[in-house]
Amino acid sequence: MMDTGRTPLPGIADIRAAAARLEGLIVNTGLIESEFLNEKYGARILFKPENLQRTGSFKIRGAYNKISSLPDEQRRNGVVAFSSGNHAQGVARTAQLFGIKAVIAMPSDAPFSKVDNVRRMGAEVIPFDRFGADRMAVVAPYRERGMALVPPFDDPAIIAGQGTIGLEVLEDARQKSVHIDAVIVPCGGGGMIGGISLAMKDGSPDSEIWAAEPENFDDMRRSLEAGRRMSNLPGHASICDAILTAEPGEFTFEINRHTLAGGIAVSDDATIEAMRDLASALKLVVEPGGAVGLAALGSGQVDFAGKCVVVVLSGGNVDLGSYAKIIAKS
Repeated sequence: MMDTGRTPLPGIADIRAAAARLEGLIVNTGLIESEFLNEKYGARILFKPENLQRTGSFKIRGAYNKISSLPDEQRRNGVVAFSSGNHAQGVARTAQLFGIKAVIAMPSDAPFSKVDNVRRMGAEVIPFDRFGADRMAVVAPYRERGMALVPPFDDPAIIAGQGTIGLEVLEDARQKSVHIDAVIVPCGGGGMIGGISLAMKDGSPDSEIWAAEPENFDDMRRSLEAGRRMSNLPGHASICDAILTAEPGEFTFEINRHTLAGGIAVSDDATIEAMRDLASALKLVVEPGGAVGLAALGSGQVDFAGKCVVVVLSGGNVDLGSYAKIIAKS
């Protein structure tokens, strides 16, 4: 682990340990590509389809690594979390596997499919106002009862679990005998990209790692440019509900400021086009927040022409009715 003088940050050894814990429990979502999309975007694109992961997103990696790392006595007391949906499902499924209680605070505007999935996995859902409520205050009573908090991104065990994506990317690239020039990762709080970047910098140091974020929610991009954590301004909205966070985490920013090449902010319209392309060319249902990486590649803000680029598709948990309306927009 890297040490910041307080809680140590995760390192490559922690990511490898997480991979050992997750072996046989998660899907190794192999890299896939489309000749049509390679031609359209002018690069060789290798997609990492975490929308095909258990619970429909990458989040079970970090949730399982965190919960399985808890002391037995603490874990038996149950777990509590707050999430817009994907982390909630990862926590709920992991709790179900361990046979323990899970309480999840979810925004009242979270997609119905995500809320319904969490409840079907046996977790208790506590609705809250994502714009007005203090999430930590919502979960505080459950923590006082001894339930362990499973943070969505700003936690060393969570980051290490998400970093197993990077290990799989490196192994798949080795098997394909390709050199990865860049990796583009959807970014909310920065846990997934932090873990992936640690793994990639260990195995492929010259690969550039780029954060993809929605316009007006590009706190990581602006934080990297400023050299300190920056918050998003209120009053904005985006269809990318899964990656709308107020600011980068303390742990995640400390990692990402050293490992990332930068950030790319994309419009909802660009994200919708990417969703359409993924549905048409790869027959994949990808939620808006999961498709921002492809939108970033096509934005022209960074020159990826002729390069080999891994694009992480982080999730596919979207109400089908909403999905149909989104991709039908002209």
